[in-house]
Amino acid sequence: MLIGGGWKASSDGATFNSINPFDAQPWAQVPAATTADIDEAVGAARRAFDKGPWAQSTPLQRATLLRSFGDLIRDNADELARIQVLENGKLIREVHGQTLALANHCYFFAGVAESPTGETLASSVPNMQVFTVREPIGVVAAITPWNSPLALLMWKLCPALAAGNTVVIKPSEITPVSTLVLARIAQQAGFPDGVINVVTGAGPAGAALAAHPGVDKIAFTGSTAVGKKIAVTAAERLARVSLELGGKSPNIVFPDADLPNAINGVISGIFAATGQTCMAGSRVLVHADIYDQFTKDLVERTAQIKLGNPLDPATEMGTVACQSQFDKVLHYIEVAKEDGATLATGGSRPSDPELSRGLFVQPTVFTHVTNEMRIAQEEVFGPVAVVIKFTDEDDAVRIANDTSFGLAAGVWTRDVARALRMVKRLRAGSVWVNNYRKTNHVAPFGGFKESGLGRENGFHAIEEYTEVKTVWIDTGNTITDPFNPRA
Repeated sequence: MLIGGGWKASSDGATFNSINPFDAQPWAQVPAATTADIDEAVGAARRAFDKGPWAQSTPLQRATLLRSFGDLIRDNADELARIQVLENGKLIREVHGQTLALANHCYFFAGVAESPTGETLASSVPNMQVFTVREPIGVVAAITPWNSPLALLMWKLCPALAAGNTVVIKPSEITPVSTLVLARIAQQAGFPDGVINVVTGAGPAGAALAAHPGVDKIAFTGSTAVGKKIAVTAAERLARVSLELGGKSPNIVFPDADLPNAINGVISGIFAATGQTCMAGSRVLVHADIYDQFTKDLVERTAQIKLGNPLDPATEMGTVACQSQFDKVLHYIEVAKEDGATLATGGSRPSDPELSRGLFVQPTVFTHVTNEMRIAQEEVFGPVAVVIKFTDEDDAVRIANDTSFGLAAGVWTRDVARALRMVKRLRAGSVWVNNYRKTNHVAPFGGFKESGLGRENGFHAIEEYTEVKTVWIDTGNTITDPFNPRA
């Protein structure tokens, strides 16, 4: 683990294995942090924030470090991508481009670090100059998931560093190695000791980090259930918190859509990343006029998806990331059957003996689904799509918004007026029109309802890692009435 600039084993020597989900073999051994290790990491981050070169760093210095970090990420993209594939079974054809794009986050937030963030206010109080400044919050705990370990870490790390915070990272126990390698690269970029720390371990380590009184801000991506617990923990000491949580996002197809394009978008929305993405378009809402034909085409295309080694560029869908998630996905498939949904394709492990050791689930489509079914309401986080029929715009909006989540939505139509009406009515943090699952470092991302609190990416992200301070300067130098603050 990286603590205070040094690479350390767990204080009690405990370790755990990282398992490759393609062949079920351990390929790395990682320290299991104790509460003493977490306390040491938070202490190192606090010292770096309070004193030393980072405490005195200028926006230009932070921007320069971020740009160097981005350059080194580009230089090491092959290694970082390969490690993520070994950890979670995501496709190399997706991860490599995603990893290269991490550098753009560094470059963008380097610019943000040098951008003005305060305001000069037109006060009605005589002889007063009033302005605001944004200052770093302090020590940030970044608790990250296994599905896109480095991308979702950089969504937190870059704005936190740009603002001048220090960070303690706790990656998922499923994907710790890529984060440790990224931290090594950050050291090479020149970040001072204690600015970036990494502790590794399972859920109790994350809980201990979130509860640590020395942590000023918690940034978490993961399940809604865990996010709620973190929110309670943060509330007990009024720590700042941002949460990017679950989703059950609708992908809505109207009859006037470019249907071949919509088929591609629906497939990408749910089966890319093996469905293991918070923004997955897992509820496919299809107009009644095209329901039968669209569903037939979707099922045929889904059945042709090529499963295989995630490191093979020809593979179109990889494994589920871990055994517990594999079991969860298969459980929800059985629940859907019991609730009366029709299994149109997939629904089990593939029969190919070459895939028998891997945690593969066939890409699965259920039809004749109603929005009240558990398979339509609960996040599966796997390659399972449900197709739901709707009759008109009002019906589509009603179904789309009838969920506790509100992370994302897709709309497929050639009618610009309809698209704009739908965008306004859908309760979701991101809405895509005639595409799906696009993100970028300039565009804020986050959810409504139980999909989270706060926004990542874009200029909005810096607000999550700063406090606003208001400054009043008296330019008159005379207090005529001490009991009248307006005098």
